[in-house]
Amino acid sequence: MMQQRLPLTVIGGYLGAGKTTLINRLLRENHGQRVMVMVNDFGAINIDADLLESSDGDTMTLTNGCVCCTMGADLFMAMGDVLNRHPRPDHLVIEASGIADPARIANAARAEPDMSYGGIAVVVDAVNFPALASDPQIGAQIRGQVAVADLILISKTTDGIPPALGTQLRTLSAAPQINLNGAGDVAPLLLGGIVPSANKTSPPLHPAYIGWSHTGPDRYGLDEIRAKLSAAPDGLYRVKGHVLSTEGPGWEVHVVGRSVEVKSSNATETRIVAIGPQGKIAQDQINEWWAG
Repeated sequence: MMQQRLPLTVIGGYLGAGKTTLINRLLRENHGQRVMVMVNDFGAINIDADLLESSDGDTMTLTNGCVCCTMGADLFMAMGDVLNRHPRPDHLVIEASGIADPARIANAARAEPDMSYGGIAVVVDAVNFPALASDPQIGAQIRGQVAVADLILISKTTDGIPPALGTQLRTLSAAPQINLNGAGDVAPLLLGGIVPSANKTSPPLHPAYIGWSHTGPDRYGLDEIRAKLSAAPDGLYRVKGHVLSTEGPGWEVHVVGRSVEVKSSNATETRIVAIGPQGKIAQDQINEWWAG
């Protein structure tokens, strides 16, 4: 009997919007489907794969950098591996890098006869999106991610979607807007609940980014690592990873803009990555900050 085509859903959104949190939420839910997740991350160290809480050996990580620039054979080869699995998954979800064009990844489903287009869900950070979208260097890229969305998922808001943000997003896309904080289970939204939007525009090419990674035995106390992350250079928009602790196993760290989050983790070494737009940050600035 001929197998049904495998649906592909792409989770997009800018750096730090909450894509990995959404994937973890999906994997924890009792939806009864075999879901395979592929993670496309920036940098030499694929931190997002480490931060996924429920991979169970079924998370495939692409290491070819930004998919929108180098999707090539690596993406299609990985998709072929998924299609050849026995049993085949019920749904494939790709978490796009924060600087990737989710439409270019989703279009791979249209080119593969054994796959079907499952839609693009874009996560929007309610706190940081307005400022980022108006940034003269990266604003066009961020607005372009929303413009290709079939579903817009709003993160980091507890009181509903801010009216000004909702209006701003409607000027970019007619896709439905959903507040993740009050959405309940996300599986019904992501696994078959996305209706493709019409009249979507092609996003512009994104600007160049500076990526940085570090692996080592560095250890920090809680106050030390918070102070260090708070002193990150202004152009370093996103930092994430694991840091060894002087007070226990370690810390999981996240920086989004000027927002810093540190929580306990079972780190075995210090492994972090960071990224920022070229022209706003340079490698020597990042090295000087971390070494200091």
